[in-house]
Amino acid sequence: MAEADYYTTLNVPRGAKDEEIKKAYRRLAMKFHPDRNPEDGQAEQRFKEIKEAYEVLSDPEKRAQYDRFGHAGLRTGPGGAGFGAADFSDIFGDVFSDIFGRGRRGGRGQVFRGADLRYELDLELEEAVFGDTVTIDVTAPAPCEVCRGSGAAPGSAPETCPTCEGHGQVRMSQGFFSLAQTCPRCRGTGQVISNPCTRCGGQGRTQRTRTLSVSVPAGVDTGDRIRLSGEGEAGRLGGAPGDLYVEVRVKPHPIFQRDGADLHCEIPVSFAMAALGGAVDVPTLKGPVTLKVPAASQSGRVFRLRGKGVKPVRAGAVGDLYCRVVVETPVDLTSDQKELLRKFNESLENGGRHSPRSRSWLDGVKAFFEELRS
Repeated sequence: MAEADYYTTLNVPRGAKDEEIKKAYRRLAMKFHPDRNPEDGQAEQRFKEIKEAYEVLSDPEKRAQYDRFGHAGLRTGPGGAGFGAADFSDIFGDVFSDIFGRGRRGGRGQVFRGADLRYELDLELEEAVFGDTVTIDVTAPAPCEVCRGSGAAPGSAPETCPTCEGHGQVRMSQGFFSLAQTCPRCRGTGQVISNPCTRCGGQGRTQRTRTLSVSVPAGVDTGDRIRLSGEGEAGRLGGAPGDLYVEVRVKPHPIFQRDGADLHCEIPVSFAMAALGGAVDVPTLKGPVTLKVPAASQSGRVFRLRGKGVKPVRAGAVGDLYCRVVVETPVDLTSDQKELLRKFNESLENGGRHSPRSRSWLDGVKAFFEELRS
């Protein structure tokens, strides 16, 4: 008889991720558990098949062997699956533990890692481009200085919980049906504190503000994160502290706009310079440079200054600076200046060849109305 495909048994695709496999297993295990199907003689066999499939597909080594060699790859050698009779108590207890967000059975002295924290760091563009060292103030739970994180008053210590015997869970069984629950007395820690610390109230942690130094690497951009290992929340009952993730936000700059490794800016030039050509000093992050503006430059023309952008924090070449010319219209003209402009405008023969963009625009408008009339 052909052996059932494990992926088909759990109704998941062959490329399913671990979380997909776990969800499918939990759903099917509850559906076909014999206690829930007392009148279905096939439920127990189906349940065993589901358990067997999950034990293989949830184990990276076994799954790799199965994907490569099929069932034959699980029968020989130390990597073989070695399935025995179904342990309904353990398997179904683990299902409910996952559903209610509780861990598997632990040993004595259970500890809890501290939570990771996030801090938003606002940087000037120059700080992000060239790097800097900044200080930040972080308020978070830290180990109590009085009890040193134990939660017990000085001279005393936490005791093993008599209800769960230090496991952090209690189990209720009926036949081969078993359900694990967090111990109601110690709340999953496996320990009780008879004489709590007066400073932290038995929590082992107090709120504390710390000043930390953050080394900002050159080239960071908005959205980049800097990890400070062990600078998050303090762990409980001696657990390791979490990490602090500093998320970078680059402030808007009055001159430059950043686009990855490139920078963009606008360069205002006079009407005369745009028409006759000239040179203008352009700011860069490393100092001013001279940009030559050719004669007859139109507003909106973009000039590229190679290597005047940003070197990314990760691998990559230095970006460029793109300068967009903006021709300024003269304001606050005197009567003499206005008269000169009128004479100059008359000398242009009503636009003609001196205004190529205007001429092409007028030709387009004319063609548009002729098409409407046709």
